[in-house]
Amino acid sequence: MTRIKLKEHQDYYLENGLYVFTAAYHLRRGYCCGSRCRHCPYPPEVQEETIKLRLEGRPIRTKEEFEARFGEVLVKP
Repeated sequence: MTRIKLKEHQDYYLENGLYVFTAAYHLRRGYCCGSRCRHCPYPPEVQEETIKLRLEGRPIRTKEEFEARFGEVLVKP
């Protein structure tokens, strides 16, 4: 797994000591993880499915796994 070097204010910001990831970070990562992220750019129906998978103990962990399940997903700008 390749680690992405995070840049504050571009990829995330801190709020009350917690990391809040930006939509730009999520798009660069390439998949919805189902963690109910505040700035998730993926469509609600995709978010609902990834949340369900996460709660079932089968979270999406890679861009490849995401694309195999959902194909090419249009994201909100």
